[in-house]
Amino acid sequence: MKLNRTTQRTVEILKLVSKDPQGISLDEICERLKLPKTSAYDIVTTLAEMGMVNVDRGVRQRYTIGLTAYRIGIHYTNNLDFIGVLEPELRAFARQTGKTVFFGVRSDHEVVYICKSEPENPIITTATVGSKNPIYCTSLGKAILACSDEETRKQVMGRIKFRKKTEKTILDKESLTAELDKVRKQGYALDARELEEHMECVGAPVFGADGSVLGAISLSSLYKPTEDYEALGCLVAEKAAELSRLLGYLGESE
Repeated sequence: MKLNRTTQRTVEILKLVSKDPQGISLDEICERLKLPKTSAYDIVTTLAEMGMVNVDRGVRQRYTIGLTAYRIGIHYTNNLDFIGVLEPELRAFARQTGKTVFFGVRSDHEVVYICKSEPENPIITTATVGSKNPIYCTSLGKAILACSDEETRKQVMGRIKFRKKTEKTILDKESLTAELDKVRKQGYALDARELEEHMECVGAPVFGADGSVLGAISLSSLYKPTEDYEALGCLVAEKAAELSRLLGYLGESE
């Protein structure tokens, strides 16, 4: 069977871009794949226009995998019934706690919301399925990043552009590193009104069968000074551990 050369090159470029969280330049793409620069440029420009890759327009443009490519991958995940395992559990957890439950995964240096389950009388949340938020000021993002391998964590933190969302937003790598250390020790992460002034969220990591962090779940609600967020964190961590077991995770090896 004869393969279409442009299609083949497009797939090769997407695979290459997806492997580098820090992004890859056009010159690097051409060098690694032995492609003419004009051909590679036409392909990545089209991919960027379609949302398959993101363009970081710095001194030297770099490309990272885009949300459209990720959403296509999610359909594959759905076919494996991965989401089918989680959704009924998340719905039950939302009813149990009376809070909005999210499941999210990392997309480069951001979090993408994959599932959302609401209680009977939900509060209005700005996050919707398919939307993204910064990894450094969300409980989902901090839970995922804290439990990622060291190389991934270093690469992702190198791409973060800290921006103030509220008076409580973490704004530097040193503070974020200290926060991630705390998350690993306690087993859950807080978004202590760091993204939205009126919202407090608690998140914990979910692991796949291979032991790698798959994503995270969170509980979101209006901030209440009387809320016991430590107890809430332990509850979320327990639920995340339960979900991990359902997905085949057997726990850390001795």
